[in-house]
Amino acid sequence: MDIRTYEESDREVLREITAVCFAGVSIDQNIEKLFGQIAGKDWTWRKKRQIDDDVSAHPEGIFVAEVDSSVVGYICSRLDYATKIGSITNIAVLPAYQKRGIGKKLVDTAIAHMKRERMQYVRIEALEQNGVGRHFYPKLGFKEVARKIHYIMPIDST
Repeated sequence: MDIRTYEESDREVLREITAVCFAGVSIDQNIEKLFGQIAGKDWTWRKKRQIDDDVSAHPEGIFVAEVDSSVVGYICSRLDYATKIGSITNIAVLPAYQKRGIGKKLVDTAIAHMKRERMQYVRIEALEQNGVGRHFYPKLGFKEVARKIHYIMPIDST
């Protein structure tokens, strides 16, 4: 298993890994379960767009995991130089490759990048329904600091 920096040719596979790995743990999927597709787009379309946002914001903070020359996972990070807090915005490892240390190595790689950029803290978010994240992140040393609730309602066109 190798970890390397993101290349533009990785974008579509990262988007596909996102659709697979965030099934069941995506705010957008929760919204779709309540209201159906919005504007003719499914939840995966909205979630995949986050990869595009991460690429636009900080491509040098994206790292991919390869096994036998195939991309099997990734991590995206962003830096806030004013606060010295880095963020892990997305992390995913295909289910067939989980529990092999790939996620930990991706996190370690992102944190090393943040250290080089003089960040003092790193943050990450996980939905309560994301059992993997809720157990994995504390094992790495992350401390829970808050919980938030997401609300949505339709806007009537009347």
